[in-house]
Amino acid sequence: MPLTDVVLIEDNRHDIEMIFDALREHNLNCSIVALTDGAKGLEYFFGGEGCVHIKGARLPRLVLLDLKLPKVNGLEVLKELKGDERTRHVPVVVFTSSNEYCDKQESYALFVNSYLVKPLDAEKFSRFVAKTVKYWLTINTTSYFDPLESELDL
Repeated sequence: MPLTDVVLIEDNRHDIEMIFDALREHNLNCSIVALTDGAKGLEYFFGGEGCVHIKGARLPRLVLLDLKLPKVNGLEVLKELKGDERTRHVPVVVFTSSNEYCDKQESYALFVNSYLVKPLDAEKFSRFVAKTVKYWLTINTTSYFDPLESELDL
């Protein structure tokens, strides 16, 4: 399994395109995998050939997670990621249209790293995505990733 910087779990095709466009537009040269429902997200990490089962595989450096997903909702995905010792250190950013207090509260109770509400304006959305990904991949430090090993050109 190749090194993936960002796993995007998002069912809205338009938002997926906008996120990919934002990364290109802002010259964020990172590898990204888009998964269109929560079940695919769990399969990516925990399925029979999921990244936690592959010897020597590196986990993604960031998960961008929508909450309102088909099959398995984002809160369930978050619960599984943060509840498993193999994946709990991976930063998970909820990136959703929900500004509901209960969604925020439950996300933080499940140890989300950040909760961000998607801007409605396309230009703001683009800048928001770029700043978020740049922060988590270049500014934030983690205990499991050595930035000197990165080939990311940010």
